[in-house]
Amino acid sequence: MPDLDLAIQSAEGGPVYQQIADGIRRAIEQGRLSIGARLPAIRRLATDLDVNRDTVALAYEALAVEGLLESTVGRGTFVLRPPGRVPEEPAQLELSVEIERLLAIGDARTRFGAAPNAVPLHSLVPDPALYPVADFRRALNRALAKGGAELFLYGSAQGHAGLRDVLAARFAGAGMDVKAEDIVLCHGASQGISLALRLFASAGERVAVESPTYPNVLATLAGLGMRPVAVEMSSQGPDLDALERVLALPDVKAFYTIPTFHNPMGITTSASHRRALLEVARRCGKPIVEDAFEMDLRSSGRAVPTLAALDRYGLVVHLYSFSKSLFPGLRIGSIAAPSAGPRAVDALVALKQSTDLSDSMPLQAALAEFLEEGAYDRHLGRIRRELRMRHQALQEALEEHLPEGTHWTRPEGGYQVWVELPVALDTRDLVADAARLGVLFLPGAQFLHDGAASRCLRLTLAQAGPEQIERGIEALGRAVAGGISDRAGTVSAPGIHL
Repeated sequence: MPDLDLAIQSAEGGPVYQQIADGIRRAIEQGRLSIGARLPAIRRLATDLDVNRDTVALAYEALAVEGLLESTVGRGTFVLRPPGRVPEEPAQLELSVEIERLLAIGDARTRFGAAPNAVPLHSLVPDPALYPVADFRRALNRALAKGGAELFLYGSAQGHAGLRDVLAARFAGAGMDVKAEDIVLCHGASQGISLALRLFASAGERVAVESPTYPNVLATLAGLGMRPVAVEMSSQGPDLDALERVLALPDVKAFYTIPTFHNPMGITTSASHRRALLEVARRCGKPIVEDAFEMDLRSSGRAVPTLAALDRYGLVVHLYSFSKSLFPGLRIGSIAAPSAGPRAVDALVALKQSTDLSDSMPLQAALAEFLEEGAYDRHLGRIRRELRMRHQALQEALEEHLPEGTHWTRPEGGYQVWVELPVALDTRDLVADAARLGVLFLPGAQFLHDGAASRCLRLTLAQAGPEQIERGIEALGRAVAGGISDRAGTVSAPGIHL
């Protein structure tokens, strides 16, 4: 711990936070804290000084306003410069409000630093050890032999016709009334989110999102100049009464939802909940963007019809992706508007063309071959068996290593599980200690539109096998126990009512 030599005097010495700030400033001036030095964590310094954690946070914030300190979530607080020395800086270009919001979201993302051999329970990138590289190489060779040089020309903005035909047949097997002409191919579900939101909302308008939700949809909204409106989640899905109140607002133009293997919670809503949600959207006259990015990753239980399959009102735009079920480097996903009519599809194609001229036709043609030959379904069989083992290992490890009163979801597939701690502890405060002990996770605050403190956290199974999961959860249990014993008890960190 740096030599801060902080001594808190009586009330006559002024506000306690100011005494702490003055002491740190002196330490910097006297060279006991050099540029780049890391200050103690707020929780630790508060314990050492026997003060409220908010008091230390206020001192750090005051010094940050002066430009002396910089705090980054997940990394800590560092000395920037000595007092009185204002660095010369080159002229800065004025960035747009949307870019500033995006940068703020990026700054709030969790950074783990060096964490050698830590178990990666934070990542949603599928395990490369499970990639069917040889089978896909053969599919690519067949596609090139059939398509020849024409595959290397610009393709249709709507995407490879053969792949759209194959996807339409697969969607029909899932109960969706989708034709090839209803589908627009895109660079994964991520681009699909952007296109779908632009279809219904403009800059300055609002979009309803679940709370918690996928962080990249929040970044997409910021980049488009749109604003999120939160709809609270429970273990059953989005609160439908709250959703109706939000969708009734005139400047809320659409609802983005992940009903199957929700990110971050992992839950799947029931068919009855989905029908009720569609009725809410119908009464309010607002469209739904259904993100089904993991719909192929069911490892137990019975499949639930997608919102698009249940839609009879032309409300649902359906997003689909191969990034989690196959490998993300393909950058292939789809948007389908099966009930919304040709005008919606034409609009999506126009938006897609304004973003890029064409996707990669060789990869789309290869994926069509891969699907038609049955290699994708064989791969899904292997992935689902692996998922069953990993989910079982995670559930058993959570039971064994996390403290009594902890709750978590029990997904029937997908990669993510949502954990709620039994105490009001901001899980951002556990990230560094957990990494040091040997496990990486994402804190709940990262999935909230306002970045508020949360007692929840997300774990993933994408890159960790059963043995790693056991080791990682044991380390997480130790980090949680340490956080509970050290906590000041002043953080209001709400849960999700699991």
